[in-house]
Amino acid sequence: MEVTKLEHACQIVTEGSARLVIDPGNFTRPVDVTGVVAVVVSHEHPDHVTPEQVRRILGANPGAVVIGPAGVARALAGADGADVADDVVVDVVTAGDRRTAGPFDLSFHGTRHNLIHSSVPIVDNTGVLVNGRLFHPGDSYTVPDVPVEVLAAPVGAPWLKVSEMMDYVLAVGPRLAYPVHEATLSDVGYGMHTGRLREAVEPSGSLVVLRPGESLTI
Repeated sequence: MEVTKLEHACQIVTEGSARLVIDPGNFTRPVDVTGVVAVVVSHEHPDHVTPEQVRRILGANPGAVVIGPAGVARALAGADGADVADDVVVDVVTAGDRRTAGPFDLSFHGTRHNLIHSSVPIVDNTGVLVNGRLFHPGDSYTVPDVPVEVLAAPVGAPWLKVSEMMDYVLAVGPRLAYPVHEATLSDVGYGMHTGRLREAVEPSGSLVVLRPGESLTI
C-alpha cells in the first residue's frame, strides 16, 4: 500500500490499481487522478473538502463513492450557504462503522472536531483507519481502540497546541508517523512542529517528513 501526501490534509492511498482519496480541500492542488474507488472526508471544513474537488474526482471516476459524517453530506448538499452539489451522494458514517471500497477496508473512529474556540461551532469529524494500518484522524485527537501502525499526524491548525499534539501521538503510539495539516505554518514553524513531533514518535517509532507529492510505501 502506498500513500502520497498532497498539500495540507489530502492524501491518496494506492493499492494495486485502486486509489482512495482522503480530504481533498481548498488548500490542496486540484486532485486529478483515475482509479479512485472512494473519497473519504473527515469533516465539512473547506480545507478538507470542497464541492469543486469532489465534482472533479467523480467526473474522472464516476463509479467512486463519497464517504463521510453527516456534516459532510449537508455541506455537499448546499446547506448553510455552501456551493450546491446536489449530484453528490454521501454515504454517511460515524464512529464504529465499517465500509469496503475496492481493496480498502475502512473503519471509522471519533465523532467531533477539536475545539477551535467557544465561539466556533464544533462540527462532525470522523477519522478513518485504512486496511487496519493507516489512520487519518481529521481535525481531532481521536485515539482508535485498535493499534495504529501508521499515523497521519496533524502538525498545524487553529485548534492545535504542540504539547497536546505530542501527547496525542504518544497516546496512539504508531510505528511510523508523517506530518499533515501544515498549510497554516511557515517553513520555520513547520520545521519546529515536525521536530517536536519527531520527539514524540521516536521513543518507539519513526517519523517520515513527506513534501507534497511525495509517497511512502507502508
